[in-house]
Amino acid sequence: MKQRINLLIAFSVVALIVLTTVQCYLVKTAYDYKVAQFHTQIKNEIAGVTNNYSDIDSALVSKKEALYKILCESYIHGKKSKNEIKKEMIENDFNDILTQRIKRKFERDLPNFKIDFAIVLNKFILYKNPQKADTIFSEKPFIQNKLYGNLASLNHSFLVRNYVGTTNVTFDNQDYKLLTEDSMYVSVVDWELIIMRRMAVILILSLFSIATLITLFVIAIKALIKQKKVSDVKTDFINNITHELKTPLATLGISTKILEQKDIRENDENFNAIINTISRQNNRLQSLIDQVLANSLAENEIELQKEKINTEEFLFSIIEDFKIGYPKIDIETDFQTQKTVLVLDKFHLTTAILNVLENAVKYGSTKISVKTKNHHDQFSVSIEDNGIGISKNKQALLFEKFYRVEQGNLHNTKGLGLGLYYVNQIVKAHHGSVAVMSDLGKGAVFTFMFKV
Repeated sequence: MKQRINLLIAFSVVALIVLTTVQCYLVKTAYDYKVAQFHTQIKNEIAGVTNNYSDIDSALVSKKEALYKILCESYIHGKKSKNEIKKEMIENDFNDILTQRIKRKFERDLPNFKIDFAIVLNKFILYKNPQKADTIFSEKPFIQNKLYGNLASLNHSFLVRNYVGTTNVTFDNQDYKLLTEDSMYVSVVDWELIIMRRMAVILILSLFSIATLITLFVIAIKALIKQKKVSDVKTDFINNITHELKTPLATLGISTKILEQKDIRENDENFNAIINTISRQNNRLQSLIDQVLANSLAENEIELQKEKINTEEFLFSIIEDFKIGYPKIDIETDFQTQKTVLVLDKFHLTTAILNVLENAVKYGSTKISVKTKNHHDQFSVSIEDNGIGISKNKQALLFEKFYRVEQGNLHNTKGLGLGLYYVNQIVKAHHGSVAVMSDLGKGAVFTFMFKV
């Protein structure tokens, strides 16, 4: 049984991990799709800003083209080197103005997004004819080659578009063609948060499904463990009740066979002795059955026959009866109360107190002390013994049905494990409480509390 439960738990854990992994993969796939969809949306919306920026400021575009022609002429005449041409193109005097105007256009046309951008120069090539080209500048996109924009880095940005422009220029009766290429990169501020918001429903449902799976898994495991405990308790109970029933049944069987003998029937003394034995064992069987039936009831199902009683006198009568059955036990009383009247069920409470006293004897007590006290509006009865005691980790289980304190894996003291459960149920039915204090090897103290 235990091995099957362990295998089932292991299989459930593996299944849970697989399902969680699949769920995470689906969320990641949905995230990647949302990112691609977002980039496509931004590209389409930014397409409204043209590559040559003439709709932003045609005068600035004209200035840019004029600058390029001047730089080309300076290069052709040998007045500037390629590095000087590159530097003057990047550090032009209308850089900031065009950056601000493009930024305002983004803010006007795309008010739902905060966009950082950069337009970087990739190529600057001068053609004298189709077969002859002079590459003044040609590099991969670098942020250092930024013409306009406010991006500090191309990392985590994406390419919106490349723009290739051509311009015809004439110097010293020679026709040239200027080819320029620049690229626009954009980065939407907090774009991850935007995508997360768009995926809110998916994320919530995914988290809910994972949490549900984990919760169901935990509930199922707890149910399995509880079922195993119940099965163990039932097995233990059956073993114990079988042991308890065997003795009186065996005695009854032997006594019956003895009665079949003629000489026994003719001897009044022997006959009466056998009859008394049968009667005692019959009472023992009836007592066992009554105890099982009584302890199968919950506290709210116990029918009490309450009456007003003098509690001290009631306790004295119980102790006197107990002394008759256990004459070798030294039992003392220390009643610090007098004539306390409580409304109690004498029958059930007598049984409950006797159960505690008999348990003390079963577990090695030779001396028992019964004390009473008043605590504000409560009346307490304490039963202290000098038995073997109870370890701290087992005290919380004492009042559970069928539980019996064991040493190692052996129950050295036989019983059904119902006595203290019955005690607890009876005291609760009286709206009272019962507690235990004990140290292993130092005896135990059981305290009943009742409202006055």
